[in-house]
Amino acid sequence: MQIYVTDLSIPELSIYHSLSENRLRRYFEPEPGIFICESSKVIRRALDAGYEPLSILTSITDPDEEAEYVFSRCPDIPVYTAEENILKDITGFSLTEGILCAMRRRALPNVGEILSGKRYVAVLEDVENPTNVGAIFRSAAALGVEAVILTHGCADPLYRRAARVSMGTVFQIPWTFMGKDYDTAQILKDGGYTTVAMALSPEAVSVNDPKIKAADKLAVILGNECYGLKEDTISGSDIVAMIPMKHGVDSLNVAAASAVVFWELSVGKRSED
Repeated sequence: MQIYVTDLSIPELSIYHSLSENRLRRYFEPEPGIFICESSKVIRRALDAGYEPLSILTSITDPDEEAEYVFSRCPDIPVYTAEENILKDITGFSLTEGILCAMRRRALPNVGEILSGKRYVAVLEDVENPTNVGAIFRSAAALGVEAVILTHGCADPLYRRAARVSMGTVFQIPWTFMGKDYDTAQILKDGGYTTVAMALSPEAVSVNDPKIKAADKLAVILGNECYGLKEDTISGSDIVAMIPMKHGVDSLNVAAASAVVFWELSVGKRSED
């Protein structure tokens, strides 16, 4: 159902330009709310994962194969179409591929459900930047990580920027949030995981240490962009590890570090599973 847009103030468009990510999350409270997908590839992966589309906002008039697939999957929802300059006024910047889609959130599974049957997982502790969260998900999906657990202080993987940076892999790899009072390391230990805290510490071993690669079930814990992991998380983990550095550099950005760690620990038996 295509609707040509010239009036930016119509109520149906408020979800795209007037509501914050947090207000969108509470849109159907107490039910899960809304999130906004950007780009045809990201929208396609969300659709393929079973998320329900509510409406589309686009400047596309001559869709390519990817966009055509999205439109074909959404025949019964409003498709608001406007000139690119109008959409830039709505969003404040040019759209990636000229398309947004509003979708319903789903109730998140609990931590036990996410960990069930998984041998190789990542835990993000208070990673606040949506760009970093999205990049970590992309690396996790590409390099064999089977699930991602996020602490309460992390950016939401369904924030528009996080999902876009992830190239839609947030819809392909299982994930959930822990509650505020969860003991990260203890929950993973109770699940039979060898916990590896990535931190700069005198006790840290190299990430390619044989003890890490020998673990049957492995949980890699990555921390905040500025402060790293909490002391309780480090002391409560089985192994503290770091990426060896040169030229006086002490660390990498958490997203870059995740790619190195996931690749290193995916080599061998995990990459063959």
